[in-house]
Amino acid sequence: MAVPPHTDKPTTDETNPIRTTYRVQVRPGFDLDAAAGILDYLADLGVSHLYSAPLLAATPGSAHGYDVVDHRTVNPELGGEAARQRLLRALRDKKLGLIVDIVPNHAGVAVPPANPAWWDVLRRGRDSAYADWFDIDWDRGRLLLPVLADDPAALDDLKLVDGELRYHEHRFPVADGTGDGSAGEVHDRQHYELVSWRRGDAELTYRRFFAVSGLAGLRVEDPAVFAATHELILRWTADGEVDGIRVDHPDGLRDPAGYLARLRAAAPQAWLVVEKILEYGEELPDWPVDGTTGYDALAAVGGLFVDPDAEGDFTVLDTRLVGHHTSWEDLTHETKLAAATRLLAAELTRLAVLAPEVPPEQARAALAELAAAFAVYRGYPPHADQHLAAARSEAGRRRPDLAIALDAVTRRLRDPDDELARRFPQFTGAVMAKGVEDTAFYRWSRFVALNEVGDSPAHFGVPPAEFHRFASARQVRWPVSMTTLSTHDTKRGEDVRARLAVLSELPQRWGEQVTAWMEYAPLPDPAFAHLLWQTAVGAWPIERERLHAYVEKAAREAAASTSWADPDLAFEQALHAVVDLMYDDPSLHDELTELAAAITPAGWCNSLGQKLVQLTMPGVPDTYQGTELWDNSLVDPDNRRPVDFDVRREMLARLDDGWRPPIDTDGAAKLLVVSRTLRLRRAHPELFTGYRSVPGHGPGGRHVVAFDRGGAIAVATRLPLGLARIGGWCDTVLSLPINEVKDLFTGRVYSGGETLLADLLADYPVALLAPPTASVEAA
Repeated sequence: MAVPPHTDKPTTDETNPIRTTYRVQVRPGFDLDAAAGILDYLADLGVSHLYSAPLLAATPGSAHGYDVVDHRTVNPELGGEAARQRLLRALRDKKLGLIVDIVPNHAGVAVPPANPAWWDVLRRGRDSAYADWFDIDWDRGRLLLPVLADDPAALDDLKLVDGELRYHEHRFPVADGTGDGSAGEVHDRQHYELVSWRRGDAELTYRRFFAVSGLAGLRVEDPAVFAATHELILRWTADGEVDGIRVDHPDGLRDPAGYLARLRAAAPQAWLVVEKILEYGEELPDWPVDGTTGYDALAAVGGLFVDPDAEGDFTVLDTRLVGHHTSWEDLTHETKLAAATRLLAAELTRLAVLAPEVPPEQARAALAELAAAFAVYRGYPPHADQHLAAARSEAGRRRPDLAIALDAVTRRLRDPDDELARRFPQFTGAVMAKGVEDTAFYRWSRFVALNEVGDSPAHFGVPPAEFHRFASARQVRWPVSMTTLSTHDTKRGEDVRARLAVLSELPQRWGEQVTAWMEYAPLPDPAFAHLLWQTAVGAWPIERERLHAYVEKAAREAAASTSWADPDLAFEQALHAVVDLMYDDPSLHDELTELAAAITPAGWCNSLGQKLVQLTMPGVPDTYQGTELWDNSLVDPDNRRPVDFDVRREMLARLDDGWRPPIDTDGAAKLLVVSRTLRLRRAHPELFTGYRSVPGHGPGGRHVVAFDRGGAIAVATRLPLGLARIGGWCDTVLSLPINEVKDLFTGRVYSGGETLLADLLADYPVALLAPPTASVEAA
């Protein structure tokens, strides 16, 4: 189906057009002054805009900034307003712009004194001027705060100090006129009630971000709340200090389309991208934005380097290792249903109350089944009714005993003005995120390179023809949507996934090796063991403590053999023992090192290929901090580790002096690809205004992906081991559409026409071709 053009797209300020971005995780320890200190390097790299993590005041000590506590001020732990002004001056000096990250869905409430609005709500209840800021169900009684130990006597530790209630390190306000008596008596008079942390998932009376009780939902659908929480960001935008805005988690909002329309009206010239995760084949709604934050591009690009022919082999291997066939559809239904009924039980209860015509338990069961069967994060017009109908059909198939209840709530959900219909989409997004991203991705280990945000583990690889259709559609509809390969939310770094993609070309060898390892060092959870061994091979060599931290988090997220709420210490001890064997058992260590070394060169080839494709395809390319060199990061917080910019600065200077490194030199070849591509996009945007595939002809034709962006031609190798098996490129040619081109990675000039890939890709597995006059000098 053809993708229609997006005709009502706003334009960005052409005095500082957004060509390329570089994501920096500003945080305590790398503040705004530190960000200003790397701008010379970013300018030389080819970046047009610094893309920052949230800048507003966050929970003290926050390592990410998505827990904003005060929308009126810059985070003092980042240096405050004075540091922001210094950053702005440095940006202007380097002719760079700024993209900021905003968090409209929720606010940080884990430390009440840090959030003035939340503190006032706790103190005054419904009479607070901020009572309407937060999505609180006041009709269900006191505001429940899940901070107590799971002990009936926990309230005995509550104290009254300086007119406040104190529970260990936690502080809470006392309403006027209620401070007489014991701490327990005072507590009983408050607008809030302190309860066990275990009651949080089941009984809370405020909407949360997913299942995080320390993040309370905001009601930005209220114009007054929107104005108060966006005033500072919009002032920066109006003053020309911010060129673009990244909107975090729009699926959580009550009315995403209305919110984005209001934001667009308030910032008409800003580049707006939304963190909307699209399922396979799903299209972004026709919102007044410039696109997504790039997970759709990540899935399409990464899939190019996975061999689809290996799907059957990996399915057979997974079945043999686990002992039974695992259906992705059944697994995700199970994990989503568990998320709906356990992690998000409080939100489910709130929904069920809105359907009094159905017995409460049946209403809960029907709503949970519908959410578990919902195929996308959230249904949007014009496809919302189709998704709901499909979910009703699937839920009815699985639970025919709920037919009457399913019909009743489905009728309600079809009415866009019904309160239940307005809240249910907020629920389905959370169920998808917790059930799939944060659970099923850690349980289904058939081929974990595909277990990525925005990707579909059930969709094994992306053939070039499919990628070209995807990219052509983006050029027409979303030409300035962001592209990315890594973010702070990805489950594995881009180069780990690129190396794991090599295993799709070695299914038999991998099957034999991982079987031997799992027999030598068994775990009672074979599915997780398969994930562990894939992750180790993909990231090897990795520091022992990093792998220990990863496997503990991953196993608890999987919630199959252990969990965050109820850790199984015996299983976790066995898990850590296997990790230690990887380092301490000489034969196992040697085998792991040998296999990782064997697939690493092909992994480098994949890394360079996917990076070039991502940076040159339609859209605005983002480079996540540090990934311009090889990056073997794993899931957060591993991917937020400090970046050594001095090493990168020195290496870039050597490249600018004419050094052309071999592919195996500390990631320098990747830096070459990134810097030359970003510089070309910044200096010559006219070469990136179209899209046309450029096919290869000859025996190696399926191993090349190439496209012409309107003068700039990207050429990348795919499935390198398969290419080697047929003897290399041989007489495979690429038909270049222009008479004379220069490869910006090697400096060689080609006459165009029928060009041998063996010549074109003699030094690197990738090439970036442009007119010989195109310049990629440093800033």
